[in-house]
Amino acid sequence: MPLTVDDVDRFELSRPRLAAIAYRLLGSADEAEDVVQETFLRWQATDVDRVEVPEAWLTKVLTNLCLNQLTSARARRETYVGQWLPEPLLAGDPMLGPADTAEQRESVSYAVLTLMERLSPNERAVYVLREAFGYPHREIAEILAITEAASQQIFHRAKKHVAYGKARAAIDDAAARRIVEEFLAAATSGQTDELVRLLTKDAVSIGDGGGKIPARTKAFEGAVAVAKFMWGMFKPAEAKRAIVGGSPEIYAWTANGEPAVVAVVEGRVVAIMCLEVTAEGITACRTQANPDKLERATEQWAAASHGEPLLVM
Repeated sequence: MPLTVDDVDRFELSRPRLAAIAYRLLGSADEAEDVVQETFLRWQATDVDRVEVPEAWLTKVLTNLCLNQLTSARARRETYVGQWLPEPLLAGDPMLGPADTAEQRESVSYAVLTLMERLSPNERAVYVLREAFGYPHREIAEILAITEAASQQIFHRAKKHVAYGKARAAIDDAAARRIVEEFLAAATSGQTDELVRLLTKDAVSIGDGGGKIPARTKAFEGAVAVAKFMWGMFKPAEAKRAIVGGSPEIYAWTANGEPAVVAVVEGRVVAIMCLEVTAEGITACRTQANPDKLERATEQWAAASHGEPLLVM
């Protein structure tokens, strides 16, 4: 039976929420869009008049599609070249979803998306549905075909895996810009001591080039090692320009709710570095340079008003 206009409208009203759930579960906007579209095809193929609660039905279908995707993604990532990092989303991207509570903002931060890679598919699903979208354990249990008690246990276990003892600082756009400006000033000063002062002692730097852009396969660890690497990274060089196809313009921005350094070449986003900030300082610099994971960011960048760059390399 073909869908009516009302049936299609009902799905479209749910699409933003479904996309935000899928992105948190998969760490990929492209894969999230595919799963949402597959959910629509399942909606199109079912007898919607027999669906009592459309939102619950759609969420269950989407979540289970994501679980299947996560299982296969784990196998693919075993052969991934170098470090694997999620796809970052620039401020204003609707796929970031709700940001009304601290839990919702935290659940989509680049730091937490990276840490969620430690979780099993079921742990990730329970954590996202509960922490970011406030689903009661009774509904989560129905979605995942587990008991309510099991959902509660999985949630507590997932929270322990994601938390690691350092409280991440709440950052607004103005504070994010100040942090990035100070970070860039230190990184380009030639004095690594200035950058070491901004970093925590156990700071790390991780990059994802996907085998297409040079990126170290092992993270830099410790404030001094990270500072030296950043000094080299932001030092202009013809070889670097050749890799990205021009002179990168460097902007201060926000991605996934974290201060971010955005590098742009002729309107194309070529790298996004997310800075994880705690009360002690910058504790992680995570750089996404895989061009396959920056296509959506480039689209969002083209639609944004971003002013003049802080520097051109």
